[in-house]
Amino acid sequence: MSPTAKPLPIPVCSVVGDVLGGFFYHHKTLEALFYQAGAVGEVPPGNCVVKCQTWLKRMHTEVDDPTAVLGKVLEEFMEADRSGYYGASQAAGRKRIAGILGKCGLSYRAGGQIFGAGNALPTKSLKDVLTNRDMVGVDKEFERALANVDTDSPAAITAACSILESLFRVYIDDNVLDMPNEQSLKPLWKIVSKHLGLDPAAVEDDDLKKILSGMHSVVDGIGSLRTHAGSAHGQGRRGYKPQARHARLAVHASHTLVVFIIETWDARKQRAHQGQGTTG
Repeated sequence: MSPTAKPLPIPVCSVVGDVLGGFFYHHKTLEALFYQAGAVGEVPPGNCVVKCQTWLKRMHTEVDDPTAVLGKVLEEFMEADRSGYYGASQAAGRKRIAGILGKCGLSYRAGGQIFGAGNALPTKSLKDVLTNRDMVGVDKEFERALANVDTDSPAAITAACSILESLFRVYIDDNVLDMPNEQSLKPLWKIVSKHLGLDPAAVEDDDLKKILSGMHSVVDGIGSLRTHAGSAHGQGRRGYKPQARHARLAVHASHTLVVFIIETWDARKQRAHQGQGTTG
């Protein structure tokens, strides 16, 4: 932890805590949200609103970059739309958060980034880790996901899926591709895999074709598992309760995919610089 870390503005902590604590009213969900975002330390006492406000107010005493954690805490609420009553509540909450951030010289940007009005630069986040191909940083993100496997398997599954989605968004931005209207795992993967040349139909070797087909199945499986058993979506009457081994499989599979995609991305760029084509 850096001794020079600046505290988050008190009004931001108060409003964000009030909004998120009232929206994610389940304690375990809120706690998983914070830990996945990079928060550390003991869970504060109190109801969900007080817990969220207290955690944000003390953030500068526990992490190097409180605004980076704030951005990731806000990401799901600001970008994953709910419907019906929850959608109306979410829209009002987003407006309150945007308003208080603006009053404090801050703003939220897609991907869980907080911009400061003074320098217009984003805080360090998972996006920076992926953009810089920081494999140590990638490993740390997955270590954080694995830390939840035994205590909160749905949260670990959600984290595994979210890291893949973040990588795909970074890839699409970096290569100036058209972002899909629905920025969930499968639409993002369809664009990335095609651009990287990972479409099984485009490969002649039968063995590679089988492996690439398996990759597509893994992405599809992780996305579906997150939808039906992860912490980011409400479950129906037949909600599936994943066990730790299922979450661990999802996290490790996601990690393998992220490493392979980053290495393929780099190899593709190297071949392009050498004038040897751009096929993945």
